[in-house]
Amino acid sequence: MTDRPIVLGIVGDSAAGKTTLTKGIAKVLGEEDVTVICTDDYHRYDRKQRAEIGISALHPDCNYLDIIQQHLSLLRTGQSILKPIYNHSTGAFDPPEYIKPGRFVIVEGLLGYSTRGMRDSYDVKVYLAPPEDLRTTWKVKRDTRKRGYTEAEVLDQMRKRESDSENFIRPQRQWADVVITFYPGNETSGQNDLLLNARLVLRPTIPHPDLTDILGANGNHLGSAIRLVLDRDMGKPVDVLEIDGHATSDQVSELERVLCNEVPYLGKFCSLEGNQDIGKVVGTTGETLQSYPLALTQLLITYHILKAMNIVEG
Repeated sequence: MTDRPIVLGIVGDSAAGKTTLTKGIAKVLGEEDVTVICTDDYHRYDRKQRAEIGISALHPDCNYLDIIQQHLSLLRTGQSILKPIYNHSTGAFDPPEYIKPGRFVIVEGLLGYSTRGMRDSYDVKVYLAPPEDLRTTWKVKRDTRKRGYTEAEVLDQMRKRESDSENFIRPQRQWADVVITFYPGNETSGQNDLLLNARLVLRPTIPHPDLTDILGANGNHLGSAIRLVLDRDMGKPVDVLEIDGHATSDQVSELERVLCNEVPYLGKFCSLEGNQDIGKVVGTTGETLQSYPLALTQLLITYHILKAMNIVEG
């Protein structure tokens, strides 16, 4: 068990940004060492059957939660699984895939924290909670470009799914160690991915890096673009790390150093100029943009993964 995989969970509603976050973290860790599992592959019904039955993919009854839980338990102990594959383009199922877990396992999807058994399988749990209007924009953009839907079809689907989002997806937020919200600031309409701010709720369920020396009320010398504040989340006190979209590389480099110097192995991905290999997003016209809030978010989550690895390996 000393060499078991470290398991990260990333849960959020459809088009909340799970895949973008996952890709950056995998790049930091080394994609050859990362196994990515999508719990959406465990749908019980294909797209045609869901339409006939009148059930959405967000409903627990539409998913094999027991098999997800079983597979997570196997992966956590380093055992291989035969994973189903749901094809989002065709709405049908492809042949299953034999998966042997790597050093790190990232499990992303809609219902990853639905049972106690699932939650107990993760070393770090993340929940993505973008504003609903921004998530709508992302979902329309993705489903019309990549999945063949019209905008009207996407919006109609979201309306029909809203009750399931409210009842089954959003309540999983309570189980996360880190709650991440990307949102547009006052200076942008939200159309420019480069200018999105990040708000990270750091719950005391896992030990977070000590940022008080550089971000505390008496010692913040990184400028107003990066702040650490005390707030309440679901009635409990939490630290909140806020990173503005207009933060510069100079402002984020010291925060990067704190994360990268504290955990061995993470440091090799950092530089004084900022790591240009992560924090990548595709802009509205198809160009690749560098987002410092996204890069720092990916580094913070990677920090926790490597921290967990150090604990497991003793």
